[in-house]
Amino acid sequence: MTETESIAYDVVVLGAGPVGENVADRTRAAGLSTAVVENELVGGECSYWACMPSKALLRPVIARADARRLPGLAQAVQGPLDTDAVLRRRDYMASDWKDDGQVDWLNGIGVDLYRGHGRLAGPRTVVVEGADGDRRVLTARHAVAVCTGTRAALPDLPGLADVRPWTSREATSGRAPGRLIVVGGGVVAVEMATAWQNLGAQVTMLVRGKGLLPRMEPFAGELIAEGLTEAGVDLRTGVSVTSVTREQAADPGAPGTSAPRGKGTVVAVTDGGERVEADEILFATGREPKTDAIGLETVGLEPGSWLGVDDSMRVEGSDWLYAVGDVNHRALLTHQGKYQARIAGAAIAARASGGTDEESAAWGAHAATADHGAVPQVVFTDPEAAAVGLSLAEAEQAGHRVRAVDVDFASVAGAGLYADGYRGRARMVVDLEEEILRGVTFVGPGVGELIHSATIAVVGEVPLSRLWHAVPSYPTLSEVWLRLLEAYRG
Repeated sequence: MTETESIAYDVVVLGAGPVGENVADRTRAAGLSTAVVENELVGGECSYWACMPSKALLRPVIARADARRLPGLAQAVQGPLDTDAVLRRRDYMASDWKDDGQVDWLNGIGVDLYRGHGRLAGPRTVVVEGADGDRRVLTARHAVAVCTGTRAALPDLPGLADVRPWTSREATSGRAPGRLIVVGGGVVAVEMATAWQNLGAQVTMLVRGKGLLPRMEPFAGELIAEGLTEAGVDLRTGVSVTSVTREQAADPGAPGTSAPRGKGTVVAVTDGGERVEADEILFATGREPKTDAIGLETVGLEPGSWLGVDDSMRVEGSDWLYAVGDVNHRALLTHQGKYQARIAGAAIAARASGGTDEESAAWGAHAATADHGAVPQVVFTDPEAAAVGLSLAEAEQAGHRVRAVDVDFASVAGAGLYADGYRGRARMVVDLEEEILRGVTFVGPGVGELIHSATIAVVGEVPLSRLWHAVPSYPTLSEVWLRLLEAYRG
């Protein structure tokens, strides 16, 4: 192993996913020298094993479902999807698991990339160990930003490693198994069940809770459960997996490829004694921070922990360490992590130039205020679910005096034009004291494109009296806003 002399930068970023890239982009734009350390692919989870490949799998599924609801087009799309063509496009959208384009972008903005495993070695110091044995020491004049993200959390089941289960990575980069068990009822679970059921697999979902998407309004999970069942998914709720075995040893499968994970039948046994057999099993049961091997102990923090931060993403008790994106456990979503990165980058730059913290007040340039009550999300299933802000239950728990206003999309002319038999529902959660929106939820085909209007209303705290003058175009799905306001006014 060789060691070079210490190299100084203004900012050192651990992790070159979309969050780390955005921190680097903002600090470089402010004139700060910046280094990024990455031990996998530049572009991170979202580009290769999450957002991009998963939505590439889902887009043909949703487009076909929409087409099948339109007379004159329905008969033309009754056959199965061309799974191989879908997977080829998925591979293209994941850049065939090559990061050349992302590396070129970093080079283009003047960021130095270090390939290897990066770990803290005391305040403002990062040691990078490359695959070739080289060891480099990077020091940061102003800030180190931890943007290492999360990995799938697997349950503590005896022998699970020998089964070689799918996680979200294999679910988005693999090929269709004949039979697939999906354990979990959250976003990854429902999206991957939607994708693979429509791409040729027979999917069985085993959900510990009473319903799907427990963090959204209850009707969202109910309508998606109906859609999954109609698509042929065997959905079982209120069950837990107590053991998993595979009838013979697994083949190792190449990372980052669509190679099969294992051979032989997987058998999952539930707490009710049921045996469920499949070719693969996906555990979509949560995430854990990738902070266990990055040297947190050298700066007085616990390895493997979530990192608590203030609204500028600065780690509590530190004046130089930042934790941005999933690792701070505020909102585990790519777009929200990128938002945090823009905030953190601006805060780092301001502090480096001797600026004050005046912009760290709520909704200021250095405060990720939206994390607390204005987080948007779209679930790309059939039907789609989209929400921003607080659910009714969350708003009540937070102490707000609120009222839920519900509307069926059947009352919207644009929904009937969008598809025959359109099924969907909308809810706005109204703060009765301030007459603003605390949250909005839409469920139905195509509603993902509605959510930004709701996000603007929630973030802007737009009074309902002013929203009455925001006239939706006729006949579009957006007219649901008029129906909601009419229902509130009575």
